[in-house]
Amino acid sequence: MINRVVLVGRLTKDPELRYTANGIAVATFTLAVNRPFSNQQGNREADFLNIVVWRKQAENVANYLKKGSMAGVDGRMQSRSYDNNEGRRVFVTEIVADSVQFLETKGSGGGGGNRDQQYGGGNYGQNNDGYQNNPNQGQSGQGRQSDFSDDPFANDGKPIDINDDDLPF
Repeated sequence: MINRVVLVGRLTKDPELRYTANGIAVATFTLAVNRPFSNQQGNREADFLNIVVWRKQAENVANYLKKGSMAGVDGRMQSRSYDNNEGRRVFVTEIVADSVQFLETKGSGGGGGNRDQQYGGGNYGQNNDGYQNNPNQGQSGQGRQSDFSDDPFANDGKPIDINDDDLPF
């Protein structure tokens, strides 16, 4: 049997972080995922899916994601039930995330502000443009600004000339 869910969407509100009685972190948030088609009026609809994430990943989600942030979720669908205060059985279906990917830097889209301030000033093995340092580059990556003129795939309006000898396969 397969129970695998892969989603990409935006958070509808800031994640809620709680801790169990045993001190295990658990974060919950709702992810708005656009449907791939339009309704009869031509409008795109979205599904609002409840996500649960545990332990260190939950703390990271609570610290670095907020309302409007784009995130990718890889996990499984889970159903559970409980009796509410009125004695009625309530059924809940949610996504339990194995992995949550932050698909934007804090300064873009759902974020805003200075990346170093929002990430606590630490690089965590990354340079300031969000990519991991390459030890073969001769630069530490510290304080390096992103330079789009270095991008060999930038759209400059000219076709890219690729020889079959350049391909690795």
